Amino acid sequence: MAPIPSSTTGADALCDTLLNNGIDVCFANPGTSEMHFVAALDRKPQMRCILGLFEGVVTGAADGYARMADRPAVTLLHLGPGLANGLANLHNARRAQTPVVNVVGEHATYHVKFDAPLTSDIEALAAPMSHWVRTIAASDAVSSDAADAIAAACSAPGHIATLILPADVSWGDTKGGRVAKAKIPPPASPSGDAVRAAAAALRNGKKTVILATGSALRARPLETASRIAQASGARLLAQQANGRMERGAGRVIVDRVPFNVDAAIDDLAGTEQIVLVGSRVPVAFFAYPGKPSTLLPPACRIVELASPDTDLVQALDWLADELAIPASTRPLLDATPPPDLPTGALTARSTIVTLGRMLPDHAIVCDESVSSGRDLFAWTRGAPPHDFLPITGGAIGLGLPLSIGAAVACPGRKVVCLQADGSGMYTLQALWTQARERLDIVTVILSNRSYAILHGELRKVGAGTAGRNARRMLDLDDPALGWVKLANGLGVEAAAVDTVEAFVDVLGMAMKRPGPFLIEAVLAPG
Repeated sequence: MAPIPSSTTGADALCDTLLNNGIDVCFANPGTSEMHFVAALDRKPQMRCILGLFEGVVTGAADGYARMADRPAVTLLHLGPGLANGLANLHNARRAQTPVVNVVGEHATYHVKFDAPLTSDIEALAAPMSHWVRTIAASDAVSSDAADAIAAACSAPGHIATLILPADVSWGDTKGGRVAKAKIPPPASPSGDAVRAAAAALRNGKKTVILATGSALRARPLETASRIAQASGARLLAQQANGRMERGAGRVIVDRVPFNVDAAIDDLAGTEQIVLVGSRVPVAFFAYPGKPSTLLPPACRIVELASPDTDLVQALDWLADELAIPASTRPLLDATPPPDLPTGALTARSTIVTLGRMLPDHAIVCDESVSSGRDLFAWTRGAPPHDFLPITGGAIGLGLPLSIGAAVACPGRKVVCLQADGSGMYTLQALWTQARERLDIVTVILSNRSYAILHGELRKVGAGTAGRNARRMLDLDDPALGWVKLANGLGVEAAAVDTVEAFVDVLGMAMKRPGPFLIEAVLAPG
Protein backbone atom coordinates (compact mmCIF):
# COMPACT_ATOMS: atom_id res chain seq x y z
CA MET A 1 0.00 0.00 0.00
CA ALA A 2 1.20 3.50 -0.85
CA PRO A 3 1.58 6.02 1.99
CA ILE A 4 -0.88 8.88 2.54
CA PRO A 5 1.03 12.10 3.28
CA SER A 6 0.34 13.38 6.80
CA SER A 7 -1.18 16.65 5.51
CA THR A 8 -3.55 15.15 2.94
CA THR A 9 -7.29 15.85 2.90
CA GLY A 10 -10.04 13.28 2.84
CA ALA A 11 -10.61 14.15 -0.83
CA ASP A 12 -6.96 13.42 -1.65
CA ALA A 13 -7.15 10.13 0.25
CA LEU A 14 -10.21 9.14 -1.77
CA CYS A 15 -8.52 9.96 -5.07
CA ASP A 16 -5.34 8.12 -4.07
CA THR A 17 -7.34 5.06 -3.02
CA LEU A 18 -9.25 4.92 -6.29
CA LEU A 19 -6.03 5.17 -8.30
CA ASN A 20 -4.24 2.64 -6.10
CA ASN A 21 -7.03 0.18 -6.90
CA GLY A 22 -6.93 0.65 -10.67
CA ILE A 23 -9.83 3.09 -11.01
CA ASP A 24 -8.55 5.89 -13.23
CA VAL A 25 -11.69 7.17 -15.01
CA CYS A 26 -14.20 9.50 -13.36
CA PHE A 27 -17.50 10.35 -15.06
CA ALA A 28 -18.66 13.48 -13.30
CA ASN A 29 -21.32 16.12 -12.80
CA PRO A 30 -20.22 17.87 -9.59
CA GLY A 31 -21.61 20.71 -7.49
CA THR A 32 -20.55 22.86 -4.54
CA SER A 33 -20.34 20.02 -2.01
CA GLU A 34 -17.88 18.16 -4.23
CA MET A 35 -15.47 21.02 -4.94
CA HIS A 36 -12.71 19.72 -2.64
CA PHE A 37 -12.86 16.36 -4.39
CA VAL A 38 -12.75 18.20 -7.73
CA ALA A 39 -9.62 20.00 -6.50
CA ALA A 40 -8.07 16.69 -5.45
CA LEU A 41 -8.80 15.21 -8.87
CA ASP A 42 -7.16 18.29 -10.37
CA ARG A 43 -3.98 17.37 -8.51
CA LYS A 44 -4.04 13.83 -9.95
CA PRO A 45 -3.46 13.90 -13.71
CA GLN A 46 -3.51 10.07 -13.76
CA MET A 47 -7.29 10.27 -13.34
CA ARG A 48 -9.23 10.94 -16.55
CA CYS A 49 -12.18 13.17 -15.68
CA ILE A 50 -15.11 13.23 -18.13
CA LEU A 51 -18.02 15.65 -17.76
CA GLY A 52 -21.58 14.59 -18.48
CA LEU A 53 -24.17 17.37 -18.79
CA PHE A 54 -26.81 15.24 -17.06
CA GLU A 55 -26.32 12.64 -14.36
CA GLY A 56 -28.02 9.94 -16.44
CA VAL A 57 -25.19 10.40 -18.95
CA VAL A 58 -22.66 9.99 -16.13
CA THR A 59 -24.12 6.76 -14.74
CA GLY A 60 -24.83 5.27 -18.18
CA ALA A 61 -21.26 5.98 -19.31
CA ALA A 62 -19.91 4.28 -16.18
CA ASP A 63 -22.04 1.25 -17.09
CA GLY A 64 -20.65 1.08 -20.64
CA TYR A 65 -17.09 1.57 -19.45
CA ALA A 66 -17.16 -1.27 -16.94
CA ARG A 67 -18.93 -3.67 -19.31
CA MET A 68 -15.97 -3.35 -21.70
CA ALA A 69 -13.07 -2.68 -19.31
CA ASP A 70 -14.06 -5.39 -16.81
CA ARG A 71 -13.33 -2.93 -14.00
CA PRO A 72 -15.32 -0.04 -12.58
CA ALA A 73 -15.16 3.64 -13.25
CA VAL A 74 -16.16 6.09 -10.54
CA THR A 75 -19.06 8.51 -10.87
CA LEU A 76 -19.15 11.89 -9.12
CA LEU A 77 -22.69 13.10 -8.37
CA HIS A 78 -24.05 16.15 -6.56
CA LEU A 79 -26.08 15.39 -3.43
CA GLY A 80 -29.36 13.48 -3.45
CA PRO A 81 -30.99 15.20 -6.45
CA GLY A 82 -27.92 14.57 -8.58
CA LEU A 83 -27.96 10.91 -7.63
CA ALA A 84 -31.70 10.77 -8.31
CA ASN A 85 -31.14 12.08 -11.83
CA GLY A 86 -28.76 9.18 -12.45
CA LEU A 87 -30.82 6.39 -10.89
CA ALA A 88 -32.50 5.11 -14.08
CA ASN A 89 -29.19 4.16 -15.66
CA LEU A 90 -27.93 2.77 -12.36
CA HIS A 91 -30.98 0.52 -12.55
CA ASN A 92 -29.79 -0.64 -15.98
CA ALA A 93 -26.24 -1.14 -14.65
CA ARG A 94 -27.59 -3.16 -11.74
CA ARG A 95 -29.51 -5.43 -14.11
CA ALA A 96 -26.38 -5.77 -16.29
CA GLN A 97 -24.37 -6.84 -13.22
CA THR A 98 -21.96 -3.98 -13.88
CA PRO A 99 -19.45 -2.85 -11.23
CA VAL A 100 -19.85 0.87 -10.51
CA VAL A 101 -18.49 3.01 -7.66
CA ASN A 102 -20.58 6.12 -7.05
CA VAL A 103 -19.20 9.04 -5.05
CA VAL A 104 -22.09 11.25 -3.97
CA GLY A 105 -21.38 14.53 -2.25
CA GLU A 106 -23.26 15.45 0.93
CA HIS A 107 -23.59 18.62 2.98
CA ALA A 108 -21.05 19.07 5.74
CA THR A 109 -22.09 16.92 8.70
CA TYR A 110 -22.82 19.94 10.90
CA HIS A 111 -24.91 21.59 8.16
CA VAL A 112 -27.38 18.73 7.59
CA LYS A 113 -29.48 19.59 10.65
CA PHE A 114 -30.36 22.98 9.16
CA ASP A 115 -32.35 21.31 6.34
CA ALA A 116 -30.92 23.46 3.54
CA PRO A 117 -32.82 23.32 0.21
CA LEU A 118 -30.76 20.47 -1.26
CA THR A 119 -30.86 18.30 1.86
CA SER A 120 -32.28 14.80 1.31
CA ASP A 121 -31.92 11.26 2.58
CA ILE A 122 -29.18 10.17 0.19
CA GLU A 123 -28.85 6.68 1.64
CA ALA A 124 -32.56 6.08 1.10
CA LEU A 125 -32.33 7.32 -2.49
CA ALA A 126 -29.29 5.15 -3.19
CA ALA A 127 -30.55 1.94 -1.61
CA PRO A 128 -32.93 0.63 -4.32
CA MET A 129 -30.26 0.80 -7.05
CA SER A 130 -27.22 -0.04 -4.92
CA HIS A 131 -26.01 -3.27 -3.42
CA TRP A 132 -23.79 -1.41 -0.91
CA VAL A 133 -24.21 2.09 0.61
CA ARG A 134 -22.12 3.91 3.19
CA THR A 135 -21.74 7.48 4.43
CA ILE A 136 -18.14 8.25 5.41
CA ALA A 137 -18.03 9.38 9.03
CA ALA A 138 -14.58 10.98 9.23
CA SER A 139 -11.65 12.00 7.04
CA ASP A 140 -9.46 9.23 8.46
CA ALA A 141 -12.06 6.65 7.36
CA VAL A 142 -12.09 7.75 3.71
CA SER A 143 -9.44 5.38 2.39
CA SER A 144 -10.73 2.26 4.13
CA ASP A 145 -14.35 3.04 3.24
CA ALA A 146 -13.39 3.64 -0.39
CA ALA A 147 -11.57 0.32 -0.49
CA ASP A 148 -14.68 -1.38 0.91
CA ALA A 149 -16.79 0.27 -1.80
CA ILE A 150 -14.44 -0.98 -4.52
CA ALA A 151 -14.46 -4.49 -3.07
CA ALA A 152 -18.25 -4.47 -2.96
CA ALA A 153 -18.51 -3.24 -6.57
CA CYS A 154 -16.01 -5.78 -7.89
CA SER A 155 -17.40 -8.84 -6.08
CA ALA A 156 -18.98 -11.28 -8.51
CA PRO A 157 -20.95 -10.82 -10.64
CA GLY A 158 -20.58 -7.01 -10.36
CA HIS A 159 -22.42 -4.59 -8.08
CA ILE A 160 -23.33 -0.94 -7.54
CA ALA A 161 -21.53 0.62 -4.55
CA THR A 162 -22.47 4.11 -3.41
CA LEU A 163 -20.10 6.06 -1.17
CA ILE A 164 -21.47 9.28 0.35
CA LEU A 165 -18.83 11.96 0.99
CA PRO A 166 -19.80 14.82 3.36
CA ALA A 167 -18.13 18.11 2.45
CA ASP A 168 -16.27 18.50 5.76
CA VAL A 169 -15.00 14.92 5.53
CA SER A 170 -13.73 15.81 2.06
CA TRP A 171 -11.90 18.98 3.09
CA GLY A 172 -10.79 17.73 6.51
CA ASP A 173 -7.18 16.69 7.11
CA THR A 174 -6.27 13.07 7.72
CA LYS A 175 -3.60 11.72 10.04
CA GLY A 176 -1.85 10.05 7.12
CA GLY A 177 -1.20 6.33 7.06
CA ARG A 178 -1.51 3.95 4.14
CA VAL A 179 -3.74 3.93 1.08
CA ALA A 180 -6.11 1.02 1.52
CA LYS A 181 -6.19 -1.85 -0.95
CA ALA A 182 -9.57 -3.36 -1.75
CA LYS A 183 -9.97 -6.99 -0.68
CA ILE A 184 -11.98 -8.31 -3.61
CA PRO A 185 -13.40 -11.78 -2.98
CA PRO A 186 -13.04 -14.31 -5.79
CA PRO A 187 -16.17 -15.67 -7.47
CA ALA A 188 -17.75 -18.60 -5.69
CA SER A 189 -16.53 -21.99 -6.86
CA PRO A 190 -19.06 -24.19 -8.64
CA SER A 191 -20.84 -26.80 -6.56
CA GLY A 192 -19.97 -30.38 -7.42
CA ASP A 193 -23.53 -31.45 -6.63
CA ALA A 194 -24.90 -28.76 -8.97
CA VAL A 195 -22.55 -29.83 -11.77
CA ARG A 196 -23.52 -33.49 -11.38
CA ALA A 197 -27.22 -32.62 -11.27
CA ALA A 198 -26.91 -30.59 -14.48
CA ALA A 199 -24.97 -33.40 -16.16
CA ALA A 200 -27.65 -35.91 -15.17
CA ALA A 201 -30.35 -33.66 -16.57
CA LEU A 202 -28.48 -33.31 -19.85
CA ARG A 203 -28.20 -37.08 -20.14
CA ASN A 204 -31.88 -37.92 -19.55
CA GLY A 205 -33.07 -37.23 -23.10
CA LYS A 206 -35.65 -34.59 -22.18
CA LYS A 207 -36.12 -31.41 -24.20
CA THR A 208 -33.66 -29.07 -22.50
CA VAL A 209 -32.62 -25.42 -22.74
CA ILE A 210 -29.28 -24.18 -21.43
CA LEU A 211 -29.87 -20.54 -20.48
CA ALA A 212 -26.72 -18.44 -20.01
CA THR A 213 -25.76 -14.90 -19.09
CA GLY A 214 -22.86 -12.88 -17.68
CA SER A 215 -19.31 -14.08 -18.33
CA ALA A 216 -20.71 -17.26 -19.92
CA LEU A 217 -21.53 -15.16 -23.00
CA ARG A 218 -17.91 -14.37 -23.86
CA ALA A 219 -16.43 -16.15 -26.87
CA ARG A 220 -14.47 -18.94 -25.17
CA PRO A 221 -17.07 -20.05 -22.57
CA LEU A 222 -19.75 -19.83 -25.27
CA GLU A 223 -17.77 -22.40 -27.25
CA THR A 224 -17.78 -24.67 -24.20
CA ALA A 225 -21.52 -24.15 -23.72
CA SER A 226 -22.14 -24.86 -27.41
CA ARG A 227 -20.12 -28.10 -27.25
CA ILE A 228 -22.21 -29.15 -24.24
CA ALA A 229 -25.40 -28.37 -26.16
CA GLN A 230 -24.21 -30.20 -29.29
CA ALA A 231 -23.20 -33.29 -27.32
CA SER A 232 -26.38 -33.46 -25.24
CA GLY A 233 -28.97 -32.35 -27.78
CA ALA A 234 -29.88 -29.32 -25.66
CA ARG A 235 -30.63 -25.88 -27.02
CA LEU A 236 -28.36 -22.98 -26.03
CA LEU A 237 -30.03 -19.64 -25.32
CA ALA A 238 -29.08 -16.36 -23.67
CA GLN A 239 -31.23 -14.38 -21.27
CA GLN A 240 -33.33 -11.69 -22.92
CA ALA A 241 -31.13 -8.92 -21.42
CA ASN A 242 -27.39 -9.38 -20.85
CA GLY A 243 -24.58 -6.97 -20.08
CA ARG A 244 -22.28 -8.09 -22.89
CA MET A 245 -22.27 -10.76 -25.58
CA GLU A 246 -19.48 -11.67 -27.98
CA ARG A 247 -21.11 -12.65 -31.26
CA GLY A 248 -20.75 -12.53 -35.04
CA ALA A 249 -19.04 -14.54 -37.77
CA GLY A 250 -16.79 -17.29 -36.42
CA ARG A 251 -18.36 -17.11 -32.97
CA VAL A 252 -21.05 -19.25 -31.40
CA ILE A 253 -24.59 -18.71 -32.65
CA VAL A 254 -26.78 -17.92 -29.67
CA ASP A 255 -30.19 -16.32 -29.64
CA ARG A 256 -31.89 -14.53 -26.76
CA VAL A 257 -35.24 -15.25 -25.14
CA PRO A 258 -37.64 -13.07 -27.18
CA PHE A 259 -38.94 -9.85 -25.62
CA ASN A 260 -42.47 -10.33 -26.92
CA VAL A 261 -44.39 -12.47 -24.44
CA ASP A 262 -46.29 -14.50 -27.05
CA ALA A 263 -43.13 -15.09 -29.08
CA ALA A 264 -41.26 -16.15 -25.93
CA ILE A 265 -43.97 -18.59 -24.85
CA ASP A 266 -44.01 -20.11 -28.34
CA ASP A 267 -40.20 -20.25 -28.43
CA LEU A 268 -39.99 -22.10 -25.10
CA ALA A 269 -43.04 -24.32 -25.66
CA GLY A 270 -42.33 -27.97 -24.97
CA THR A 271 -39.24 -27.27 -22.85
CA GLU A 272 -39.13 -29.98 -20.19
CA GLN A 273 -36.13 -28.71 -18.23
CA ILE A 274 -33.92 -25.63 -18.18
CA VAL A 275 -30.32 -25.44 -16.96
CA LEU A 276 -29.48 -21.99 -15.57
CA VAL A 277 -25.92 -20.71 -16.05
CA GLY A 278 -25.89 -17.58 -13.89
CA SER A 279 -29.28 -16.69 -15.33
CA ARG A 280 -32.78 -16.11 -14.01
CA VAL A 281 -35.91 -18.06 -14.84
CA PRO A 282 -37.35 -16.21 -17.86
CA VAL A 283 -40.35 -14.03 -17.08
CA ALA A 284 -42.43 -11.55 -19.07
CA PHE A 285 -41.23 -7.95 -19.06
CA PHE A 286 -44.74 -6.83 -18.08
CA ALA A 287 -48.04 -8.33 -17.00
CA TYR A 288 -50.61 -8.76 -19.76
CA PRO A 289 -54.28 -9.65 -19.15
CA GLY A 290 -54.84 -13.37 -19.56
CA LYS A 291 -51.16 -14.20 -20.11
CA PRO A 292 -48.69 -15.85 -17.73
CA SER A 293 -45.86 -14.04 -16.00
CA THR A 294 -43.50 -17.02 -16.25
CA LEU A 295 -42.53 -17.90 -19.81
CA LEU A 296 -41.67 -21.56 -19.18
CA PRO A 297 -44.24 -24.36 -19.48
CA PRO A 298 -45.77 -25.06 -16.05
CA ALA A 299 -44.17 -28.49 -15.69
CA CYS A 300 -40.69 -27.38 -16.76
CA ARG A 301 -38.00 -28.52 -14.31
CA ILE A 302 -35.44 -25.88 -13.25
CA VAL A 303 -31.82 -26.99 -12.74
CA GLU A 304 -29.34 -24.38 -11.52
CA LEU A 305 -25.80 -25.14 -12.64
CA ALA A 306 -24.42 -21.89 -11.23
CA SER A 307 -25.77 -18.83 -9.41
CA PRO A 308 -24.77 -15.35 -10.64
CA ASP A 309 -21.93 -15.00 -8.08
CA THR A 310 -20.32 -18.26 -9.26
CA ASP A 311 -17.35 -18.58 -11.60
CA LEU A 312 -19.47 -19.37 -14.67
CA VAL A 313 -16.51 -20.19 -16.91
CA GLN A 314 -15.26 -22.78 -14.41
CA ALA A 315 -18.78 -24.19 -14.03
CA LEU A 316 -19.10 -24.76 -17.79
CA ASP A 317 -15.63 -26.30 -18.01
CA TRP A 318 -16.44 -28.65 -15.14
CA LEU A 319 -19.77 -29.60 -16.69
CA ALA A 320 -18.06 -30.38 -20.01
CA ASP A 321 -15.58 -32.61 -18.16
CA GLU A 322 -18.37 -34.31 -16.22
CA LEU A 323 -20.13 -35.11 -19.49
CA ALA A 324 -16.87 -36.42 -21.02
CA ILE A 325 -17.61 -34.64 -24.29
CA PRO A 326 -15.50 -36.04 -27.15
CA ALA A 327 -12.86 -33.71 -28.57
CA SER A 328 -14.54 -34.16 -31.96
CA THR A 329 -17.65 -32.31 -30.73
CA ARG A 330 -17.31 -28.83 -32.15
CA PRO A 331 -19.20 -25.67 -31.16
CA LEU A 332 -21.84 -24.37 -33.55
CA LEU A 333 -20.21 -21.25 -34.99
CA ASP A 334 -21.83 -18.56 -37.12
CA ALA A 335 -20.95 -19.28 -40.73
CA THR A 336 -24.05 -17.61 -42.15
CA PRO A 337 -23.38 -15.85 -45.47
CA PRO A 338 -24.09 -12.15 -45.01
CA PRO A 339 -27.38 -11.14 -46.62
CA ASP A 340 -27.36 -9.08 -49.78
CA LEU A 341 -27.55 -5.35 -49.32
CA PRO A 342 -31.16 -4.21 -49.58
CA THR A 343 -32.28 -1.30 -51.71
CA GLY A 344 -34.88 1.43 -51.65
CA ALA A 345 -36.54 3.24 -48.77
CA LEU A 346 -35.11 2.70 -45.33
CA THR A 347 -36.95 0.42 -42.94
CA ALA A 348 -35.84 -0.89 -39.56
CA ARG A 349 -34.85 -4.17 -41.21
CA SER A 350 -32.92 -2.67 -44.12
CA THR A 351 -31.11 -0.26 -41.81
CA ILE A 352 -29.94 -3.02 -39.47
CA VAL A 353 -29.08 -5.46 -42.29
CA THR A 354 -26.96 -2.76 -43.93
CA LEU A 355 -25.25 -1.94 -40.66
CA GLY A 356 -24.48 -5.63 -40.09
CA ARG A 357 -22.91 -5.86 -43.55
CA MET A 358 -20.73 -2.77 -43.00
CA LEU A 359 -19.71 -3.30 -39.38
CA PRO A 360 -15.91 -3.23 -38.89
CA ASP A 361 -14.23 -6.24 -37.29
CA HIS A 362 -14.37 -6.15 -33.49
CA ALA A 363 -16.69 -3.18 -33.31
CA ILE A 364 -18.76 -2.57 -30.18
CA VAL A 365 -22.50 -2.29 -30.77
CA CYS A 366 -24.50 -0.42 -28.12
CA ASP A 367 -28.15 -1.22 -28.74
CA GLU A 368 -31.15 0.82 -27.70
CA SER A 369 -33.08 0.30 -30.91
CA VAL A 370 -36.13 -0.77 -28.85
CA SER A 371 -39.03 -1.86 -31.12
CA SER A 372 -37.11 -1.29 -34.35
CA GLY A 373 -34.43 -3.76 -33.34
CA ARG A 374 -36.51 -6.63 -31.99
CA ASP A 375 -35.18 -8.96 -34.72
CA LEU A 376 -31.65 -7.54 -34.72
CA PHE A 377 -29.97 -10.91 -34.09
CA ALA A 378 -31.74 -12.56 -37.03
CA TRP A 379 -30.94 -9.62 -39.30
CA THR A 380 -27.23 -9.55 -38.41
CA ARG A 381 -26.37 -13.22 -38.92
CA GLY A 382 -22.91 -13.38 -40.46
CA ALA A 383 -21.93 -9.88 -39.31
CA PRO A 384 -18.22 -9.44 -38.48
CA PRO A 385 -17.28 -10.41 -34.90
CA HIS A 386 -18.33 -7.76 -32.41
CA ASP A 387 -19.34 -7.10 -28.80
CA PHE A 388 -23.03 -6.49 -28.24
CA LEU A 389 -24.11 -4.25 -25.34
CA PRO A 390 -27.90 -3.89 -25.00
CA ILE A 391 -30.16 -1.99 -22.64
CA THR A 392 -30.67 -4.36 -19.72
CA GLY A 393 -33.14 -2.98 -17.20
CA GLY A 394 -35.69 -1.45 -19.56
CA ALA A 395 -35.08 2.13 -18.32
CA ILE A 396 -34.73 4.02 -21.60
CA GLY A 397 -32.05 6.63 -22.19
CA LEU A 398 -29.04 4.30 -21.95
CA GLY A 399 -27.80 3.89 -25.53
CA LEU A 400 -25.97 7.19 -26.06
CA PRO A 401 -24.26 7.21 -22.62
CA LEU A 402 -23.40 3.50 -22.93
CA SER A 403 -21.50 4.25 -26.14
CA ILE A 404 -19.42 6.90 -24.34
CA GLY A 405 -18.25 4.45 -21.71
CA ALA A 406 -17.49 1.73 -24.27
CA ALA A 407 -15.45 4.15 -26.39
CA VAL A 408 -13.46 5.39 -23.38
CA ALA A 409 -12.73 1.79 -22.33
CA CYS A 410 -11.69 0.66 -25.85
CA PRO A 411 -10.13 3.60 -27.70
CA GLY A 412 -8.86 1.44 -30.56
CA ARG A 413 -12.27 0.04 -31.52
CA LYS A 414 -15.16 1.57 -33.46
CA VAL A 415 -18.31 1.96 -31.38
CA VAL A 416 -21.70 1.92 -33.08
CA CYS A 417 -24.73 3.13 -31.16
CA LEU A 418 -28.05 1.93 -32.54
CA GLN A 419 -30.49 4.36 -30.96
CA ALA A 420 -34.28 4.75 -31.12
CA ASP A 421 -35.29 8.38 -31.54
CA GLY A 422 -37.70 8.64 -28.61
CA SER A 423 -35.39 7.12 -26.02
CA GLY A 424 -32.44 9.04 -27.45
CA MET A 425 -34.03 12.29 -26.30
CA TYR A 426 -33.73 11.17 -22.66
CA THR A 427 -29.95 11.60 -22.68
CA LEU A 428 -29.34 13.75 -25.75
CA GLN A 429 -26.62 15.61 -23.79
CA ALA A 430 -24.36 12.57 -24.30
CA LEU A 431 -23.59 13.82 -27.81
CA TRP A 432 -21.79 16.82 -26.30
CA THR A 433 -19.55 14.50 -24.29
CA GLN A 434 -18.87 12.43 -27.41
CA ALA A 435 -17.72 15.60 -29.15
CA ARG A 436 -15.67 16.99 -26.27
CA GLU A 437 -13.81 13.71 -25.76
CA ARG A 438 -13.51 13.13 -29.53
CA LEU A 439 -14.79 9.59 -29.13
CA ASP A 440 -14.90 7.22 -32.11
CA ILE A 441 -18.65 6.61 -32.13
CA VAL A 442 -21.09 6.31 -35.01
CA THR A 443 -24.63 6.90 -33.77
CA VAL A 444 -27.47 5.63 -35.97
CA ILE A 445 -30.83 7.13 -34.98
CA LEU A 446 -33.74 4.91 -36.00
CA SER A 447 -36.18 7.72 -36.63
CA ASN A 448 -39.76 6.47 -36.78
CA ARG A 449 -40.94 9.65 -35.01
CA SER A 450 -42.94 7.87 -32.35
CA TYR A 451 -42.68 5.79 -29.23
CA ALA A 452 -43.46 2.85 -31.51
CA ILE A 453 -43.07 0.27 -28.76
CA LEU A 454 -45.87 1.90 -26.79
CA HIS A 455 -48.27 1.76 -29.72
CA GLY A 456 -47.71 -2.00 -29.68
CA GLU A 457 -47.98 -2.27 -25.91
CA LEU A 458 -51.28 -0.38 -25.95
CA ARG A 459 -52.70 -3.15 -28.12
CA LYS A 460 -51.02 -6.00 -26.23
CA VAL A 461 -52.49 -5.03 -22.86
CA GLY A 462 -55.95 -4.95 -24.44
CA ALA A 463 -56.39 -1.18 -24.25
CA GLY A 464 -57.20 -0.78 -27.96
CA THR A 465 -55.52 1.40 -30.56
CA ALA A 466 -54.34 4.97 -30.17
CA GLY A 467 -56.89 7.74 -30.57
CA ARG A 468 -56.16 11.46 -30.58
CA ASN A 469 -55.16 11.82 -26.92
CA ALA A 470 -53.09 8.64 -26.94
CA ARG A 471 -51.28 9.71 -30.10
CA ARG A 472 -50.48 13.04 -28.46
CA MET A 473 -48.62 11.02 -25.82
CA LEU A 474 -47.01 8.45 -28.12
CA ASP A 475 -46.05 10.29 -31.34
CA LEU A 476 -43.03 12.55 -31.97
CA ASP A 477 -44.03 14.10 -35.31
CA ASP A 478 -45.52 17.45 -34.30
CA PRO A 479 -42.94 18.90 -34.52
CA ALA A 480 -40.59 16.26 -35.94
CA LEU A 481 -37.28 15.93 -34.15
CA GLY A 482 -34.42 17.42 -36.18
CA TRP A 483 -31.54 15.15 -35.25
CA VAL A 484 -29.01 16.73 -37.60
CA LYS A 485 -29.52 20.15 -36.04
CA LEU A 486 -29.62 18.69 -32.54
CA ALA A 487 -26.33 16.88 -33.11
CA ASN A 488 -24.68 19.89 -34.74
CA GLY A 489 -25.73 22.06 -31.82
CA LEU A 490 -23.90 19.68 -29.48
CA GLY A 491 -20.75 19.56 -31.61
CA VAL A 492 -21.32 16.32 -33.55
CA GLU A 493 -21.36 16.17 -37.35
CA ALA A 494 -24.49 14.57 -38.72
CA ALA A 495 -26.51 13.68 -41.81
CA ALA A 496 -30.04 12.45 -42.46
CA VAL A 497 -30.81 9.69 -44.97
CA ASP A 498 -34.01 7.96 -46.07
CA THR A 499 -32.78 5.39 -48.63
CA VAL A 500 -30.46 2.42 -48.31
CA GLU A 501 -28.22 3.82 -51.03
CA ALA A 502 -27.71 7.10 -49.16
CA PHE A 503 -27.23 5.22 -45.88
CA VAL A 504 -24.49 3.07 -47.43
CA ASP A 505 -22.62 6.16 -48.65
CA VAL A 506 -22.81 8.06 -45.37
CA LEU A 507 -22.20 5.02 -43.16
CA GLY A 508 -19.15 4.03 -45.21
CA MET A 509 -17.70 7.50 -44.74
CA ALA A 510 -18.47 7.56 -41.02
CA MET A 511 -16.90 4.14 -40.42
CA LYS A 512 -13.62 5.22 -42.04
CA ARG A 513 -13.14 8.52 -40.22
CA PRO A 514 -12.32 8.92 -36.53
CA GLY A 515 -14.47 10.82 -34.06
CA PRO A 516 -18.22 11.05 -33.48
CA PHE A 517 -20.75 11.13 -36.30
CA LEU A 518 -24.55 10.82 -36.19
CA ILE A 519 -26.77 9.43 -38.94
CA GLU A 520 -30.51 9.97 -38.74
CA ALA A 521 -32.05 7.00 -40.54
CA VAL A 522 -35.53 8.29 -41.42
CA LEU A 523 -37.65 5.16 -41.62
CA ALA A 524 -40.49 4.76 -44.11
CA PRO A 525 -43.95 4.74 -42.52
CA GLY A 526 -45.53 1.43 -41.69
